[in-house]
Amino acid sequence: MPTLTFEGETHNEILVKVRRWLASVEGTEAANVSAADAISQGAEVTKEALRIIATAAPEPIAQSEVVKGLTNMGYKVTDATKDALVSGLDSIEEATGGGVVKQASKAAGKVVYEMNATMAKQLLRSLRP
Repeated sequence: MPTLTFEGETHNEILVKVRRWLASVEGTEAANVSAADAISQGAEVTKEALRIIATAAPEPIAQSEVVKGLTNMGYKVTDATKDALVSGLDSIEEATGGGVVKQASKAAGKVVYEMNATMAKQLLRSLRP
């Protein structure tokens, strides 16, 4: 099975590399990704994070029905949220002729994500063996 890895010292370095790779695969600039595509990509990243978290637990916990059920529920909620957001964007696009969605897409390039330092340290500790 093919694998893909990204290396970086910070979350931002990895994020930049992932965006570049996605843009190269699609043949577009990362800033030109449609809102619906960005939502779909975000949902896939969320589901992958759920999978990683579930498998990182000690085996008795990871194999428990509770963890399996919560992970499955996370997948379903992520998919339902993605579908609702894309449907909402489609409705807005139809109602406005695409004007609002285009404006929002331009603003999306200015969004910055920030993680609390305590949470970042805890996340890094959990990822290290």
